[in-house]
Amino acid sequence: MSQTRARRLEKLRRKPAVAVLVVGGGVNGISTYRELALQGIDVLLVENRDFMSGASAAPSRMIHGGLRYMENGEFGLVKESLLERNRLLCNAPHYVSPLPTLIPLGDHLSGIVPAVKRFFGGKAPSGARGSLIVKLGLTLYDLYSGRQAGMPRHRFFGRRAMRAEVPDLAAGIACAALYHDARISYAERLGVEMILDVEQRCPEALALNHLGFDGIEDGRALLSDRLTGERFVIAPGVVVNATGAWVDITNGKISSGAPRLIGGTKGSHLVIENAELLAALGDRMVYFVNHDGRVCILFAHLGNVLAGSTDISVETPEGVRCEPEEVDYILGSIREVFPGIRIDREEIVFRFAGVRPLPSSTAGVNAEISRDHRCEWLRPEGAVPVLNLVGGKWTTFRAFGAEAADLVLSRLGLGRTVSTEAMPIGGGDGFPRDPSARAEWVRTHASDRGLAESRVALLLSRYGTRAAGLLARLDAARDQPLVSLPSFSRQEIEWLAEEEHVATLADLVLRRMAIAFTGELSLDALHELASISGALLQWDADRIEREVASLLEHLESVNSLDAAILARRTNHPEETHVSKQESPHEPPVRQRQVS
Repeated sequence: MSQTRARRLEKLRRKPAVAVLVVGGGVNGISTYRELALQGIDVLLVENRDFMSGASAAPSRMIHGGLRYMENGEFGLVKESLLERNRLLCNAPHYVSPLPTLIPLGDHLSGIVPAVKRFFGGKAPSGARGSLIVKLGLTLYDLYSGRQAGMPRHRFFGRRAMRAEVPDLAAGIACAALYHDARISYAERLGVEMILDVEQRCPEALALNHLGFDGIEDGRALLSDRLTGERFVIAPGVVVNATGAWVDITNGKISSGAPRLIGGTKGSHLVIENAELLAALGDRMVYFVNHDGRVCILFAHLGNVLAGSTDISVETPEGVRCEPEEVDYILGSIREVFPGIRIDREEIVFRFAGVRPLPSSTAGVNAEISRDHRCEWLRPEGAVPVLNLVGGKWTTFRAFGAEAADLVLSRLGLGRTVSTEAMPIGGGDGFPRDPSARAEWVRTHASDRGLAESRVALLLSRYGTRAAGLLARLDAARDQPLVSLPSFSRQEIEWLAEEEHVATLADLVLRRMAIAFTGELSLDALHELASISGALLQWDADRIEREVASLLEHLESVNSLDAAILARRTNHPEETHVSKQESPHEPPVRQRQVS
């Protein structure tokens, strides 16, 4: 156990009561915790697994307004989403950057009648959208985006211009529209950075992962450490249920008569290593409607192609995975727009799935279920009041957290004193926005530490300006590359394990690092990372073996990566390593071993 986690647990032992208990450490729970802590509220955040390990770890990596939500008449949601997108571009520029988006279109008139029917509350099957309905939607999108984001207005390409732009598109595509949204490079890290920000600004606030919520008895919350089995009892004034797709399950631990609030759907994605597809996409996302009316996406992410997604109703969020038929569906969708590009299943380096915490709905089509968010009070007899966070989308986490916090503050008879609308997050604070400023930042810090500029540039892309804290402790002579992951060093891994709430090997590998997305995840890497982090976290040899075995079991059952596949991915230290982890602000560059 790290000393920092030991100190947090000791702090919890000394807490008989807390003003607010937030249950759930996904992006919405973390946002609510952050909002409350910044107002000076005594708040405790607990997460049954690791922070950002549920649906928050399985988004499409888009930060967007939701163009298709207009068809359901959700203009308010689109407007709010675009406002929050613009704020993230300003507040988290180290991870959130503009994403040019191409919509291939088969004709000009399709989709008008169904869209009108849905807009006025009627039922209509999903299908292709023609250029006229897309033009109307993008005109409103530009209007809602506002000029302060600095995004270009949308454009249309005729057949000839479109062929010149993307020659590999299917022959039946008649034209295309180009507009701009945004992407996020390290979604899981952004949530962890919000927690780290709170720790720095609000020392009384407390957040613990791997600490489960077991219910409420006599007005006291029952908690247990999932790693050691130690139990804790604390009396909260208010409970916030931010467990996403697990909201109903959590409420069931509080009241047997709680109403059903969630009707989640599973979204699966593939990460594909295919040079031809990557080159065809360039820096654009291709956003298209396939044969069954489902919107699909393709874009470059950390050197590979991210493709998705599905939208399947599920009864439980437990144990979801990307099933073989979903792989077939996504690959089939890609063939609809890029029929000449062959993709082998062996080129899938990672697959993942998550359950969207959508509100319970009677809609016949999952795409018609609102992606908006709302808060609902549950007042079990004889228990503390519980505020449930229902629905929501990744882009609007700040607005959702602020709304929930304001309701809690009102309940406590308090008002807001701090706004997060323009507050930088983590390594976005002071991040150099233009290439010349980044180059100067890199030169200065490389010179100060005696490190190669390429090494410092890579750390800046991974951690934003938080890299300065890592650089301050790096010793150029000891900053040696890992054998299995030459773009990382031992000191870097120790910094992550010590500073970022790492309690298990999976925390480090799957959520503090992005090597699953880059294709660098290997059996050698698991063992080397377990050895380094285990030494710092005081794991004995048996614990290290258990951590590796547990993560291997998870990767096989959830991500379809078994030990045999991982064993074939071996890096040789004598070879120059090409890292796929690059800054989203610059074109891909070849990264050599750390020096």
